[in-house]
Amino acid sequence: MSQHNSLKGASGSGKKRNVLKRFERIKLLRQRGVWKEGTSPIGIPKTKHEG
Repeated sequence: MSQHNSLKGASGSGKKRNVLKRFERIKLLRQRGVWKEGTSPIGIPKTKHEG
């Protein structure tokens, strides 16, 4: 049985995500020079994606 078209995901739609994963936020903070090594990754500040 095939899946109905309305239920299929829009793969490759190219939508821009507005939420970053934790590792992406840490990477961005490192680039900005805000992240200090040894800091807990829990409770890191919110970041806006550059791009």
